[in-house]
Amino acid sequence: MKIQLAEKYGFCFGVKRAIKIAEENTNSSTYGPLIHNSKEIERLNLDFNVSLTEDLNDFHTGDKAVIRTHGIPKNELAKLHEESVNVIDATCPYVTKPQQICDEMSESGYDIVIFGDEKHPEIRGVKSYAQNGAYVVTDVSELEGIKLGEKIAIVAQTTRKAEDYLKIADYLIPRHKEVRVFNTICNATFENQDAARKLSREADIMIVIGGKNSSNTKQLFSIAAENCHDSYHIECEEDINPKWFESKNFCGISAGASTPDWIIQKVIDTIEEIS
Repeated sequence: MKIQLAEKYGFCFGVKRAIKIAEENTNSSTYGPLIHNSKEIERLNLDFNVSLTEDLNDFHTGDKAVIRTHGIPKNELAKLHEESVNVIDATCPYVTKPQQICDEMSESGYDIVIFGDEKHPEIRGVKSYAQNGAYVVTDVSELEGIKLGEKIAIVAQTTRKAEDYLKIADYLIPRHKEVRVFNTICNATFENQDAARKLSREADIMIVIGGKNSSNTKQLFSIAAENCHDSYHIECEEDINPKWFESKNFCGISAGASTPDWIIQKVIDTIEEIS
């Protein structure tokens, strides 16, 4: 069986940066999961004594708090500084950008619309920078009951599909006098999605590797499944079922932006053993 990796896959710039920051700050704690990959978080804990806490109150004066790649709400960041915690910001610059846009555009009197998952930590953080609140939507239908002003600014979750974001913009533009559309979707997301789309059109089985709670991995899996019926989302080699590969000739592999190379290689080794 032929096994082929997508042309673009795995760790993005923001994740590589965050991992490096964590490795350079031993004996620290991340506020929330640094990235959406439990195996890599375990490695950081074992090899660098970088622990994980979900409770802001666990941090005290002098503690080292590493801010997750997805960022945190503005008020929580302020509290850490007020408590004289040593804040080490590993927020991805691609996430910091929509935070700044929401802050600046709301200051200028624009209503803020965010395309993304309101429960996702990235969006919770981005929304907190809109000074008068923001409307978070995942579909055009959710805009129909919202009363917006004449001036609107739109940002998107960094890992969303561009074609879905355009639907939101296309709905708003003819209905309002001024609509500012900011392309806040990460370049790595575009590249990984395009590569997964291309490969899934050729493969007769697709394996997409990444955390079950990883938004960008879910998007990759969705794209793969559109083109290849036998597509599977796994976190590591332990999730693989050998029966999936019966009568298959071409296995394509993609991986989310939080998936380290060592997990990807273990998956490849396992599939090679099966084939």
